[in-house]
Amino acid sequence: MKKIYEAVIPPSGWSDKFTFSPGVRAGNLLYLSGMTAADEKGTLIGPGDIVRQTEYIFEKMGRILAAAGADFSNVVETTDYYLTLEGYAQTASVRKKVFGGPPYPAATGVQVAGLIRPGALIEIKAVAVLDPARA
Repeated sequence: MKKIYEAVIPPSGWSDKFTFSPGVRAGNLLYLSGMTAADEKGTLIGPGDIVRQTEYIFEKMGRILAAAGADFSNVVETTDYYLTLEGYAQTASVRKKVFGGPPYPAATGVQVAGLIRPGALIEIKAVAVLDPARA
């Protein structure tokens, strides 16, 4: 069966053990999978520090966006899943730095009872619109 999308893999590669793609391009839309602050070896970056975890998640997203020929100016929506609201307000400074000021992407924040990655305080997914000329 032919799929209507293609996977976008960052330059550092992607483990075959995962049953999802880090990013999926369908037409000029790029869907970035929910990410926690785990590195390529599965080590959690910034244990207990929601700001550092948020920074690292956006670093990972930046690599996937670049692999698709895009950057954070292409992001139109994010969804943030928070384990706790402690430190939540501090993640705003990270978003301001990443997205460069108004207008910001549409956003949804959800407090959840748990995340799959042990120690993760936040998971973020995003949608970007790509330049159709690069398709």
